[in-house]
Amino acid sequence: MINYENLYESNKAYLDELEQAAKRVVRSGWYILGKEVEVFEEQFANFIGAKHCIGVGNGLDALSISLQALKLPSKSEVIVTSNSYIATILAILAADLKPIFVEPDLLTFNIDTSLIAEKITPNTSAICVTHLFGKSCRMDEVTKLAREYNLKIIEDCAQSHGAKFKDQMTGTFGNAGCFSFYPTKNLGALGDAGAIVTNDDQLADIARCIRNYGSVKKYENTMVGVNSRLDPIQAAFLRVKLRYINDITMHKRGLAQLYFENLPDWLILPRQKDDEFDVFHIFAVRSGARDDLREWLLTNGVNTEIHYPIPPHKQLALRNRIHEDSFPLSEEHSNTQISLPISPGTTREEALKICDILHRAPSCLKVAV
Repeated sequence: MINYENLYESNKAYLDELEQAAKRVVRSGWYILGKEVEVFEEQFANFIGAKHCIGVGNGLDALSISLQALKLPSKSEVIVTSNSYIATILAILAADLKPIFVEPDLLTFNIDTSLIAEKITPNTSAICVTHLFGKSCRMDEVTKLAREYNLKIIEDCAQSHGAKFKDQMTGTFGNAGCFSFYPTKNLGALGDAGAIVTNDDQLADIARCIRNYGSVKKYENTMVGVNSRLDPIQAAFLRVKLRYINDITMHKRGLAQLYFENLPDWLILPRQKDDEFDVFHIFAVRSGARDDLREWLLTNGVNTEIHYPIPPHKQLALRNRIHEDSFPLSEEHSNTQISLPISPGTTREEALKICDILHRAPSCLKVAV
């Protein structure tokens, strides 16, 4: 069986270093924030090319704290893509803001920047872009709109560690870049973890305060905060994996190139552009017979995933929270998208085998979108 994801295999090459990092933290006697977190924050900020990095508990908290730190007007509107993972929308709602959906470009899965302007109103305060599946949004167009309408930019970089647009890292275009280090990410911890990156000194100070109960000095709370601090043991693990992030990226890009060169032409493949450096957290293709194709792949020994089977506006949690109910492109995304194995543990031989299996698919599964 070819696994979609096997976290042991993905981390096997670093086991000795990870175990030594865990031992170092255990023996240090320091288990909340401290030097381990500070060193990772400095190293990750340097990797991204940002002035500040604030380690937090997870990617959702990175988004929520960033939105809170920006002090956007209550009930104001935040533009967001209609096919993002629900965490992006949950963060907007948690900050007492109103998500306004814009449909995606189905060749990139990212927000269609040509549709943003028509959704901007006098009540719009920010644009929250999601660099979905490891591909950067067209940030030149997003930043132009933000300048024109005086809007803040929040980047959801949960899947785009190391991705670039025109040689600039995702997370550095807006006011805040929000990262998840969930174990399956390209830079994955061994548990939940996240971070905010920013070049804004004031935003960084506020975010550090919010993540620690709204406190800078012990027992003095200057604002309403939360408990969302990056664990030192996860910071230590991330310091190990950060040393190998470029190797992980090049492995995944190599697998993606095999897919581009060898997958059958009846599948819709993601768009590639010279000025977009994709890191392929997910390799998403589209098929008009997605569910049957997925079942057929499973019977032939290939595990796949769907990202995501239910679009946000169809989620029960968002009922009465979203003021439009028709997002056909988001629904088409959910109904046709299938993710092929592309983890650090996936081998080139497995990727080529998947391509061969798909070439042998019966005609009834070769359905155009």
